Amino acid sequence: MELASYTTIYLSIYLSIYLSIYLSIYLSIYLSICICLYLSADVIDPPLCISDSNRFFTLESLKAVWHGHKLDFLKAAHLGSGAPNTEVVQLDDQRRRRILDYARDKRPLILNFGSCT
Repeated sequence: MELASYTTIYLSIYLSIYLSIYLSIYLSIYLSICICLYLSADVIDPPLCISDSNRFFTLESLKAVWHGHKLDFLKAAHLGSGAPNTEVVQLDDQRRRRILDYARDKRPLILNFGSCT
C-alpha cells in the first residue's frame, strides 16, 4: 500500500475516535445539566419573560432559555411516540377517567377543545 492510503486510513480512524469521544462527553454534560435542572425545579416554576433589549445576554435571559429547554425535556408528548393518556374529569358526575376510556372499537377518537369559528 502507498503512504497516502495509510494516511487516509489513519485519519479516518483518528477522526472517528475523536468524534465518538467528543460526542460522548458532550452528551454526558448535557444530560447532567438536564438532570440537575430537573432535580432543582421548584414546585411552582413561573415562566420567565424577557422583553427589554438591554437584558439580552444576562442571567435572566439564560434562565429563560434553560427554562424552555427544561420544559421541552420534561414534556409528556414526544415526536414519534404514542400520545399520552391523560386524566380528564367528566362534567356530569365529576368522575376522573382517562382519555382513551372514551375510545370505542376501531372508531377514531376526536377531541374538540373549542369552537371552530
